[in-house]
Amino acid sequence: MLDATTVPAPPVPRAGFTVRCTRALLSPWARLSLLLVLLATAGALVLLFDPQRLLTQGWPPRAGGLMAVLAFGAGYGLCTVAFVPRPLLNLAAGALFGSRLGLGTALAGTVLGAGVAFGLGRLLGQDALRPLLRGRWLRAADGQLSRHGFRSMLAARLFPGVPFWAANYCAAVSRMGWLPFLLATALGSVPNTAAYAVAGARASAPTSPAFLLAMACIAVPALAGTVVAWRQRHRLRGR
Repeated sequence: MLDATTVPAPPVPRAGFTVRCTRALLSPWARLSLLLVLLATAGALVLLFDPQRLLTQGWPPRAGGLMAVLAFGAGYGLCTVAFVPRPLLNLAAGALFGSRLGLGTALAGTVLGAGVAFGLGRLLGQDALRPLLRGRWLRAADGQLSRHGFRSMLAARLFPGVPFWAANYCAAVSRMGWLPFLLATALGSVPNTAAYAVAGARASAPTSPAFLLAMACIAVPALAGTVVAWRQRHRLRGR
């Protein structure tokens, strides 16, 4: 029998509830949902900012020098994460800073944006999306990116038909390493970025040889990419 003076022990708090909540918040699907919310928010902010104004209104008069270059490079990277087309940003870089400085700023923003997107996709989306890679084409693409990361990403950057953001998040879901991804992005983005930067810098002289050459460097790869995609589509239909 219990002594009348015995005081019952206080109830032990349920630590399991906290553990379950933590696991739920850190689960793959919760992190993927957070990624989607972040991307939707970034896209909405970009729509409110309207980056097309850089082409029509130019850079603010008081923003110049090194700070303007750094600010534009950082903004470039964040805009690419939010699905803003890179050609628009490349044209703006050339128009604001000239061919050489515009190319360097745009490339820095390209690598920054690709790295941010790759990190977000790897941290928040990889665990949830990898189990969904069950289709034959999805598994083949994942294997190509995982085993031949640098070569595959270099081809994706050089080929004008692959959207920048799609390549970023596909690489993040694969097992590609950081260094091959960033290096291939930097090298593969040079030709296209340079063409748009020169076109933006020489837009005021559309009959100049530099502008015409830049437009040819933009149009020829795009046309070649369209022809290759069209031929591959008919080959796949014939199988």
